Amino acid sequence: MTIRVMVAEDERLVREELIYMLQQEKDFLLCPSAESGEQLLELYEKFEPDVIFLDIHMPLMSGVDVAKKLTKDKENPPLFVFITAYDDYALEAFEVEAVDYLLKPYDESRLKEAVDRIRRRHLSSSKSDSPNEKNKRNSTNLIPASSKLLIDDGEKVVVLSPESIYYATRVERFVEIHTADEFVQGKMTLQELEEKLKGFPFFRTHRSYLVNLDFIQEITPWFNGAYNLILKGEKKTRIPVSRSAQKKLFQLLGQ
Repeated sequence: MTIRVMVAEDERLVREELIYMLQQEKDFLLCPSAESGEQLLELYEKFEPDVIFLDIHMPLMSGVDVAKKLTKDKENPPLFVFITAYDDYALEAFEVEAVDYLLKPYDESRLKEAVDRIRRRHLSSSKSDSPNEKNKRNSTNLIPASSKLLIDDGEKVVVLSPESIYYATRVERFVEIHTADEFVQGKMTLQELEEKLKGFPFFRTHRSYLVNLDFIQEITPWFNGAYNLILKGEKKTRIPVSRSAQKKLFQLLGQ
């Protein structure tokens, strides 16, 4: 059973660390993350996650306030796991019947306990759903989550079709996502983007490059046994292929 999970945390490094840890759970499907209470409410309407890992202290609207609003407004509110740097706030977490709370910095064994609680609660709530409610929950927003990609550039959220992406590359703390005639800069890691694009023909040719295999036109020798990819289009973009990625790339391309 897949569990849709969202992370709401305004500290980038803390957010990325938690996302990475949650990605190791095979039954967790990570939705786009939020950096504020307001952004969380917007994303919730689009993705309706089953579980939200929610920082208590966020700009403008606290995590507890967001949880109370969702609990009040929604017939089937999500499960909450609160995140805080101070255990004094644990009581606030349980005022809204949170599944658990985590202290920063994260402890791996403590996170595992929270994940196990989530699975038990989610399984219990799923069994109590009526058939109509189950069908509604299973169909709601799973198609947008897989067929469209939401990229937060810090000022707005850009909607992209994965099929339109030629490649993505890491540029300092951001990821540049290139289509035929433009690029979007997203506030995420290349690994996070790769996870979001699972199921589409993307391959990590290099630690800093993620490429859509459908747009490869040529593979040309470079030096010392290395290769470059030449992408389709007027730009004829060159993408390096690391030695460690070469064998798998050729296998994927049928060689």
